[in-house]
Amino acid sequence: MMRAFLNLLFCFVGTIVFAQQKISGLILDEQNIPISNVLVIDMSSNTNVYSDTSGKFTIEADLGNEIRFVKEGFYRSQIHVSEENIKTNVNIFLKRSEILIPEVKIEYKLTGDIKKDSKYLNDSRKVASLKSSMESYMKSPMTEVVPKNTIPKSFDGHDFNAGQVNVLKLIGSAIGLISKSTKPKITKPNFYETQSFLQRIKNEVDLNFLKKYGMDEEQIDAFLVYAEKVKMLSKRYRKDFKKGAISYELQAVFAEYQKINKLGN
Repeated sequence: MMRAFLNLLFCFVGTIVFAQQKISGLILDEQNIPISNVLVIDMSSNTNVYSDTSGKFTIEADLGNEIRFVKEGFYRSQIHVSEENIKTNVNIFLKRSEILIPEVKIEYKLTGDIKKDSKYLNDSRKVASLKSSMESYMKSPMTEVVPKNTIPKSFDGHDFNAGQVNVLKLIGSAIGLISKSTKPKITKPNFYETQSFLQRIKNEVDLNFLKKYGMDEEQIDAFLVYAEKVKMLSKRYRKDFKKGAISYELQAVFAEYQKINKLGN
């Protein structure tokens, strides 16, 4: 009886001790150059580490877990934990990715008709001159005195609030000061904060509108990087994570991104 109890105890302890294993390895680019600051995520436990300056990493994970490797400017890679990559160091290769925004130029093609071509060119110069003049005017300070739109005091009725304290205005000002002091200060994020924020978007924000266009995980990652550059989402929302506002911002950016990358419906 005692022997059976001890065997059961050893099995239980062994399960706890050996359930999680350490996965170590090296992350390289296409030229076998080590890549630092790669985000290494255990997708099952949601734990993560970063590769060091030599591209090396170590993370604890269970057998069968998916380990994902993410870095801005590279395509994502992943492996599944097996007994083989527990016993030996693994080499992870990341391929560089580029987001190309094509430049659209609409140029007038000369017809050979001097009268028609010269008219087009003259109109273009006029438009350019007008734009330049308008821009200078809008930037210049106002010189005219703008009259105040007020009612003469002789037509005013008696002011019953004169000398009285506006309680509602005072309370509103106090509430404004409190909300201003409790609202997190907007600061520029570092690389790690940006990566964590983008991962949180993927975990918590509904991105089904991207998948409807047939976008896979790598294409979604590329779009999120683009949206981050355009809207600076991590700077504005990482401390005050508003799902509705973030979702609205992403859909607004995607409308332009869809045209640039010619994504079909």
